[in-house]
Amino acid sequence: MSGVEVITFGCRLNTYESEVMRAEAEKAGLNNAILVNTCAVTGEAVRQARQAIRRVRRENPHARIIVTGCAAQTESQVFAEMAEVDAVLGNEEKLKSASYRALPDFGVSAEEKLRVNDIMSVKATAPQMVKHIDGHVRAFIQVQNGCDHRCTFCIIPYGRGNSRSVPMGAVVDQARNLVEGGYSEIVLTGVDATSYGADLPGQPTLGLLAKTLLKQIPEIRRLRLSSIDSIEADQHLFDLIGDEPRFMPHLHLSLQHGDDMILKRMKRRHSRADALDFVAQVRRLRPEISLGADMIAGFPTETEEMFANAVGLAEEAGIAHLHVFPYSPRPGTPAARMPQFDRSLIKDRAARLRATGQTLYQSHLDRMVGTRQWLLVENNGLAHTENFTLVAVPGLRPRSMLQAEITGHNGKHLDMQLTAAEAA
Repeated sequence: MSGVEVITFGCRLNTYESEVMRAEAEKAGLNNAILVNTCAVTGEAVRQARQAIRRVRRENPHARIIVTGCAAQTESQVFAEMAEVDAVLGNEEKLKSASYRALPDFGVSAEEKLRVNDIMSVKATAPQMVKHIDGHVRAFIQVQNGCDHRCTFCIIPYGRGNSRSVPMGAVVDQARNLVEGGYSEIVLTGVDATSYGADLPGQPTLGLLAKTLLKQIPEIRRLRLSSIDSIEADQHLFDLIGDEPRFMPHLHLSLQHGDDMILKRMKRRHSRADALDFVAQVRRLRPEISLGADMIAGFPTETEEMFANAVGLAEEAGIAHLHVFPYSPRPGTPAARMPQFDRSLIKDRAARLRATGQTLYQSHLDRMVGTRQWLLVENNGLAHTENFTLVAVPGLRPRSMLQAEITGHNGKHLDMQLTAAEAA
């Protein structure tokens, strides 16, 4: 191989940062290299990264393999000791061209491979400018990094550091740059995006940032948020949900559970009632809104009754896009020191929660049939509606935006019919 290839695991922030990594590595003159941008959110994510590294080495015996991302930050020694790995970069180092110019040669010791500094010492997030997001018709923009909260199950603050925000002007410049490059949909992303602005002069909020983007860049046709902590939602955000048609009617919530005792043991800052109140408020403001959520099954001390409360919350809130994580103990977190359940019980509860999610998704698809929806066509024969539901659109040109009638679904995605004028 030649050039720089990037393999990305995990969140949309990683997807955005992979574009920055590629540009910085190429600027440094790196060649014949594979960058693996890892995720640490679960033990399975780390396992998949290690498996991918071994496969990549078999397929590219002479390439330089550089591992970075959250798992590389939190478990740097594990990756440094892999014979397949030539260098390990931390989450801050991966975004700097100097890191790629200073890489060691082949055959060095595990200690010499490491370029991972203390992420907690990082106090600011430098604005990064990218021209495109490889393989995506929607553009992601990093507005925030790190997290000041310490949920007992979560290792991510130790991989990302404390919360820090990108100045509003830099976000506007990046959005304008991407829109001029042909993107009509922008997604604002961060580790704890709804904490945006607390460290900036004047303490602007995420909602105010979104309002500013839509005002200053009228060419943005769609604006989304990647994930939010509903307890941090501000009035500007509620204004957008209720009044701004370019702000898409879909929110992905960091719920994690539906039982108050488990939420306390997770050290979450919202209660079950808080979550349901938020859902009721956004549905009043935007009846067509669809909701996604992250939820964990099998957290330590979770009784069957507590698990039933999690299932019940998903049902009562009508979560159409439910992302279920089997609890995974992350070394160094408080929850990892609690009494653990057998993996078979955790897998069983995760499967039951996913089944609930599938039922809710089917109901959501049923409600969409017979409606007319605006679609943004992706690269894979599918499109997304404004409320982030998949639609099959065979033969349509990627990045095109059009309106269609929803005629049915196959349980996974919607089917549509274009009028003669739209088809032309």
